[in-house]
Amino acid sequence: MSADAIEFDVAPTQTVQAQQRLRGLIVSGALLPGERILEVPLAERLGVSRTPVRAALLRLEQEGLLEAVGAGGGYRVRQFSAQDLRDAIELRGTLEGLAARLAAERGVDGALIAQAYRHLDAIDAALDTPALGEPDFAAYVQHNGGFHALLGRMSGSDLLQRELVRASRLPFASPSGFLGVQVGEPAGQAVLRVAQDQHRQVLDAIEQREGSRAEALMREHARIARRRLETALRQPGGLRPLRDVVVAFNAFGEVPHESQ
Repeated sequence: MSADAIEFDVAPTQTVQAQQRLRGLIVSGALLPGERILEVPLAERLGVSRTPVRAALLRLEQEGLLEAVGAGGGYRVRQFSAQDLRDAIELRGTLEGLAARLAAERGVDGALIAQAYRHLDAIDAALDTPALGEPDFAAYVQHNGGFHALLGRMSGSDLLQRELVRASRLPFASPSGFLGVQVGEPAGQAVLRVAQDQHRQVLDAIEQREGSRAEALMREHARIARRRLETALRQPGGLRPLRDVVVAFNAFGEVPHESQ
């Protein structure tokens, strides 16, 4: 399965809503580390159908916030520390910076550049509203993910693409993690506008074959997520599951099972 199919498939509005609300339950501590999550009770709790809940559970597993419990056993909240989150975001920024530099140095096929601009134009359209609504945010999630997936392809390195997918599975390291971005809030929309401006600057640097500039811009782009994390950690009750939890990841970015 391709990186696009695993991480960056199209996200309908209901699925994005369920994903954001479920992520919020984990961040706030309403769902505690190790707690089991079953599809039907969660759908009832969120007041939505099972289909978007199923997709949201899968995506949060891919983001590293949940882990599957056996065959048909639902999911449970993964355990992680604040430093794990910082390191995961830093790792993704480093890898994406490398991808941008390689893309600039090696050159990129015009079809990929055109595809990237289509994603960015769609993001501009989503953000061109007085208040970011649920459909607009869903469009942002879809096309932001598409742009980040293309960045890996632009690098021309299959190995780097695979590592980017694995890094994006670490907690809150996914390009679609959006920690602290609330739909309808001007501050959240402002964050997304800054990120979009950085997208265009990175793509321009790649087209101009400016490798160092492209890498630096992409590293700075990842720091937006780091700043959102630090803000959430300072808020009362923010990221409550991190208070007492420190669990090491193994070499594949996974929480070791009991048998390991």
